[in-house]
Amino acid sequence: MDISEMLTEDRTDIDYMNQYRDFDNDPIRYNYTVGQEFLARLHASGRHYIPIVDSAIYVPNPTNASDAYPIFNDGNATGSFMTNPDGSLYIGEVWPGYTVFPDWIGGGAGQWWIDEMVTWHGKIAFDGIWIDMSEVSSFCIVHPGFNLPGEPGAVIYSYPEGFNLTNATEAAAVASASSSQASASASAAGPAPTISPTYLRTTPTPGIRNVDYPPYVINNVQGDLSVHAASPNATHADGTLEYDVHNLFGHQILNATYNALLEVFPGKRPFIIGRSTFAGSGMFAGHWGGDNTSLFMYMMFSIPQALSFSLFGIPMFGVDTCGFNGNSDEELCNRWMQLSAFFPFYRNHNTLSANSQEAYVWSSVIDATKVAMSIRFQLLPYIYTLFYLSHTTGSTVMRALAWEFPNDPSLAAADRQFFLGPAILVTPVLDQGATTVGGVFPGVGKGTVYYDWYTQAPVNVIPGQNMTIDAPLGHIPVYIRGGYVIPMQEPAMTTSAARSTPWGVLVALGLEGTATGNLYIDDGESLVQNATLYVELTVSNNTLYASARGTYKDANPLANITVLGVQQTVTSVSLNGKNVGSGVSYNATSQVLTVLGLNNATMQGAWASDWMLSWS
Repeated sequence: MDISEMLTEDRTDIDYMNQYRDFDNDPIRYNYTVGQEFLARLHASGRHYIPIVDSAIYVPNPTNASDAYPIFNDGNATGSFMTNPDGSLYIGEVWPGYTVFPDWIGGGAGQWWIDEMVTWHGKIAFDGIWIDMSEVSSFCIVHPGFNLPGEPGAVIYSYPEGFNLTNATEAAAVASASSSQASASASAAGPAPTISPTYLRTTPTPGIRNVDYPPYVINNVQGDLSVHAASPNATHADGTLEYDVHNLFGHQILNATYNALLEVFPGKRPFIIGRSTFAGSGMFAGHWGGDNTSLFMYMMFSIPQALSFSLFGIPMFGVDTCGFNGNSDEELCNRWMQLSAFFPFYRNHNTLSANSQEAYVWSSVIDATKVAMSIRFQLLPYIYTLFYLSHTTGSTVMRALAWEFPNDPSLAAADRQFFLGPAILVTPVLDQGATTVGGVFPGVGKGTVYYDWYTQAPVNVIPGQNMTIDAPLGHIPVYIRGGYVIPMQEPAMTTSAARSTPWGVLVALGLEGTATGNLYIDDGESLVQNATLYVELTVSNNTLYASARGTYKDANPLANITVLGVQQTVTSVSLNGKNVGSGVSYNATSQVLTVLGLNNATMQGAWASDWMLSWS
């Protein structure tokens, strides 16, 4: 498995844009003709392209004909933007310069957004959209000038915790350069103004509403509510002030983008990732954790952040793996690439001019990523089924330990481990320099058993104790909870290729010798399915039963079945009453039964008919 080729999606940040303007590519660096050729090759390999789209629209200089921007003109002509209370356009500032902001409540913004997305897709064949700056952000009010990362005065010198221990010489040089930059910046800026911390509060006046400085204020880190955001008195077409609906902007732009992608890809599920969300946004999009930092503490924080969004009904969640701000290093990226492989949304992304942090930069990270991504790809059918159940029942994909064992009060604050669905327990290393990790195994001593993913042997642990687990760099402890059946497929270079590989079934027996599982299959992209397949997998009395219902045809054969926790020597295995013969092995030490070579017996498809596998 070549890590340089194992890529499902290519994403581009605002660098692809023409002067940071939405729906317009840089004609030199991201030329449409060259882009179409590249995307044709990308799509032919089963991969996808997801560009970023910001939430503000550039306002061209009306006195400069060369600054024409028809996208603004079209939106302005259809009343698609927020205004000032006097009816003039409300103008803020974001990356391209002066900008306006779509009015999702009234006016023509919804149809205008659809039209622009459809037109742009005709030029560059994207497959989904990444929405950013959607709080909605604006730099206009009291925003000091700043340099982009990497420019003089803004060179990135920060590194993860412990970098001075693992890279002492480089760390000393970086510290010196950082100090020099800070001194130069301080001299150029002059003495800092003396500011006393005050909250911008006003005295209520009957009959007068002051939304810019309301009498009841939040402890806003920026002070003025307009700083880094659209002004509270920006006005929508129906007279609603932004103050009253500000928290909905991110939700509304995701809704608008969802509708736009339905026009671009009729009948297909839109793929959208957004930065700002609200209750219900999970219906339209997933979420990434925003601009984090390349620190171990941020890697640790990603777990409770993901669990929170599970509760919010947004299961498609992930973070900027290896960190967005600051420079990453080999150890942090090694650990983080493995951890994020068990998050639903998995990407590596960082800021302009930070050091490269792709997995292939460090050989140890290549190896670690291969291990974790192999597990992730094998678990894709299991994860896909979890998303189906989340969609239909509201259940969660990533789960806190306490949710699976609610009667154990000791787990209430456990947020350094998590379950992926009910069956996979992940215990990552989250501390710099550590080669072991503490982990609990909920339910042990009360009927629950766990198996090591790598050895497949039962884990010998003491009930109720936080166990010390060996975890050298490059190893992420993963465990299978007894009592579950996990359908799997083989790793491949893309998810589309993985869907065409033979099936495997991993059975982790509970202490009573039973287990259950399920599998949901559809075409993977249709919004409304013409056919689906739901498979129930159960184990009792040394027999695995598979029962399918539905009309979706999956032609991939069943290649192997692995049963963990088989305590007695196996001498005979049969499939639907017929002796399997060769391909059967039993390891008495690890208590693992392996059955290979089932392809010929299931040539019509692993789930084309019901079957049972028995052993004795």
